[in-house]
Amino acid sequence: MRRSAGGNRLPKLAVFARFPTPGAAKTRLIPALGATGAAALHRRLVEDTLAVVRMSGLDFALHITGADAEAFITWLGEVPLVAQGEGDLGARLARVRCPCLLIGTDCPDLTPDHLREAAALVAAGTPCIGPAEDGGYWLLGLPRPRPDLFEDMAWGTDSVFAATHARLPEAVLLPMLADLDRPEDLARWPGLA
Repeated sequence: MRRSAGGNRLPKLAVFARFPTPGAAKTRLIPALGATGAAALHRRLVEDTLAVVRMSGLDFALHITGADAEAFITWLGEVPLVAQGEGDLGARLARVRCPCLLIGTDCPDLTPDHLREAAALVAAGTPCIGPAEDGGYWLLGLPRPRPDLFEDMAWGTDSVFAATHARLPEAVLLPMLADLDRPEDLARWPGLA
């Protein structure tokens, strides 16, 4: 078990990722990029996120869906894998053991420093949220289990951050970042498409 400089237990980073199958990955980008293009962009976002995660130095596991472990290993090499399991996003997020940092793979501006800052907060016993410009969040850091944060949530809407923060008002807010989810988001990162 890794500990912070202050001796507190560091959280494990849970990276949620879908296999880049055309037609099943980044579906909201299909009108702009086509099914194959959207899947290729998703592939790159996952790879870039894993590079940032590795640079952070934090322990992590890739929580996978859309294909079996062998397909992910063939694509990404040996990485720690955990099946997301059944249920909506809330049910899958709630299965992660605390202390933890929960992230997806659709935030191109994510840096190792963002992750290390969140890890230090959680290691000190402080929850944190990284709000996203679209009304969701790019990171949720939890020192202790909070299953109520994942129940009756309108996932994929612009109310997720507000609802989460209302249930977790003590959370420290990290910098606001943007997700790459919709065709209009592509202009922000022209080199990715």
